[in-house]
Amino acid sequence: MKALIVNCSPVRNGATAEIVNIIYGELSAKYETKSICVDDYDIAFCKGCRACHKTARCVQNDGFTDMINEFENADIIICTAPSYWADIPGQFKSFIDRCTPWCNTHEPHASLSRGKKGYAVVLRTGPNMKECERLIQSIEHFYGHMEIECAAHIGFCGIEYREDVAPRKEEIISFCRDI
Repeated sequence: MKALIVNCSPVRNGATAEIVNIIYGELSAKYETKSICVDDYDIAFCKGCRACHKTARCVQNDGFTDMINEFENADIIICTAPSYWADIPGQFKSFIDRCTPWCNTHEPHASLSRGKKGYAVVLRTGPNMKECERLIQSIEHFYGHMEIECAAHIGFCGIEYREDVAPRKEEIISFCRDI
């Protein structure tokens, strides 16, 4: 089985990346594992043209295709996202918007292969878990329309910098045991 861990933050070496590294270390013992960063891909905003509603294909040709192929090649997908103003980062939202051709709410639509499981790992600087729940809802809503089974999620408050992750490492490892 193949696991894909997505750093949904454009920051390649921050707290989110540190969590991705811990997850990668845990899962690579069980699965063929790959991690990617949303910032590795040049993904333009959705143009809202709705051409994909008729063709199940986007009219744009950019890094989106490479990133959606990573989702296709994985059996397990772990989206790891920090809070940017109480929601997922805009770069990841741009990716989600571009997934409209794969969205199961209209026909025709493209589709990922069946049987994928999705996990959400979110973090925020402040103390309120309600904000983490909002991020989890965004990711799980995306998974639902992509027909990725929502398997589990976890949220962390009080994490701003890489060094803030260390005290939570055992919680992350414990979460990974069930993946």
